[in-house]
Amino acid sequence: MSLFSGSSSSSCSTTSQQDAPFSFGMEPKTLAFTAVAVACTPFAVLLCWNFLLPLLFRVFSLTVGSALGWCLRKGTEGRRSLLIRATAENEARFREAKARTMDGSITVSSDDESWENIDGSIAGTSGNGEKGSQDWDGIVGFFHPFCNAGGGGERVLWAAIRATQKRWPNAKIVVYTGDHEVSKENMLSRVKNTFSIDIHPPTIHFIYLSTRHWVLSSTWPHMTLLGQSLGSLIMGWDAFSLLVPDIFVDTMGYAFVLGLSKFLFPDIPTAAYVHYPTISTDMLDSLDPTTPVGSQGVNAGKGVGLKGTIKRYYWKLFAAIYSWMGASVDVVMANSTWTQAHIQSLWGPRRKQRGRMQPIAVVYPPCAVNEIERQIELSEESEKTRQKYLVYIAQFRPEKNHQLILQSFAEFVKTGTPSAKEAKLVLLGSVRDDNDSRRVYKLRLLVNELHVKDQVIFQLDAPWSEILQWLGKAFVGVNGMWNEHFGIGVVEYLAAGLISVVHNSGGPKLDIVTDVDGEPTGFHATTTSEFADGFEKALSHPDPLSVRRRARQSSKRFTEEEFVRKWLVEIEKLVAMKS
Repeated sequence: MSLFSGSSSSSCSTTSQQDAPFSFGMEPKTLAFTAVAVACTPFAVLLCWNFLLPLLFRVFSLTVGSALGWCLRKGTEGRRSLLIRATAENEARFREAKARTMDGSITVSSDDESWENIDGSIAGTSGNGEKGSQDWDGIVGFFHPFCNAGGGGERVLWAAIRATQKRWPNAKIVVYTGDHEVSKENMLSRVKNTFSIDIHPPTIHFIYLSTRHWVLSSTWPHMTLLGQSLGSLIMGWDAFSLLVPDIFVDTMGYAFVLGLSKFLFPDIPTAAYVHYPTISTDMLDSLDPTTPVGSQGVNAGKGVGLKGTIKRYYWKLFAAIYSWMGASVDVVMANSTWTQAHIQSLWGPRRKQRGRMQPIAVVYPPCAVNEIERQIELSEESEKTRQKYLVYIAQFRPEKNHQLILQSFAEFVKTGTPSAKEAKLVLLGSVRDDNDSRRVYKLRLLVNELHVKDQVIFQLDAPWSEILQWLGKAFVGVNGMWNEHFGIGVVEYLAAGLISVVHNSGGPKLDIVTDVDGEPTGFHATTTSEFADGFEKALSHPDPLSVRRRARQSSKRFTEEEFVRKWLVEIEKLVAMKS
């Protein structure tokens, strides 16, 4: 009986285990532990990503990073001493030449005099509320590998350098560039001719990088965003191995280099002037063809299928890394409210976690508003000299979307209206390299295909004086880039009194082509038909002079004086950190 009873008990136990649902053959305790572990895994990953990983990175930075930084500092002490000595010698020669000029009774330019007569109104205040020391004589490094490109980003660079020189005349300015073929004298001459900006030669120096090819898109045909960012780390190491500055400022958008700077030199204050986020939520949304922006940008609708899904997750991962790098920056400036909003959404949360309490400031780029006003008259008489030119001032880059403007213009010409018959489109822009040259060649082919060859003019690498001439006689200013971060060219349209027809997005929509006293200063468009309609409205406006005057009034928000004032307020914070 006992044997039978034991057998029966064993049989019942086996049946019970087989009937237990979702046991997966595990004991209850093991099953419960496994379920809890699986449920907690996402939270553990988030905890690791947001807290543990940054902590480990900080410990690694304070040990290995600082050790590498110390080695770089020691290795560049010789070049630093040479630079300081060369600055003193250059300044002495400059003053001697100036003294000889004065003795010879030759008039000294106001630009030369301004280096000694610093305008107190642009002095700004330091972070502790005291006036920043005008005698500060450290080295400010500007990271701008393409400083000879001649675009709007370069205008910001040179205006920032001039403002910094005037505010701290004893400071040494270093520009990290890859433009080996351009000498210092030729560089500064082009800055004068292109932007009408005078740089004080004795205190500026150029550090020539040999690794710029690592950030070219042609070097990274696949995974370009990540490749260029990793390439920027190589270029950043190249820069710091040549000279370690006291303050490091990126004016071109290389957030990874700023992260590298903090990794190597935690005590060096850093600043970023962001023209355009490397990646944004709009870019991510543009991959999905079902979203409102799914048809915009160079990657429109490419997030479908297996390849598109991989691309979408790759971009999201890159956005997380980009946010991590950007969170290390001490002072962040954005060139528009659009850029500020996107940088705040990407960098803001991590900056707050790291105790970066400085708000992200909007510092509009410097525009030659005052000079354009002096050069270009707005009156009944000047209105008689205006011709039916539509000008588009933009570098020949893919995102500038010259194709959209050409197609829109061709559609406008086909309407056969009196305005369309007289109109001519002028494309003004700089050509940076062979890629840009090939792009211009393809645009010329497109012009032939659209049968508007006789009504389209290409003006490549035009000097500032020639641009002013076009602004003075043109009727309409055009912009075709989706989510243009700001649009210095559009501000120049307004200052010159052109009626703007711009893309209905980004800075041109939110910051620049806005109403004045409830009246428009231009038109917004998205499609070729909307642009064509905008061209017709602008060229046939019954009272164009009233629109021009409103446009010029609106442009006063973007003067060089406004840029200088806001720029120095932010840089004062960095100088205060070093004082």
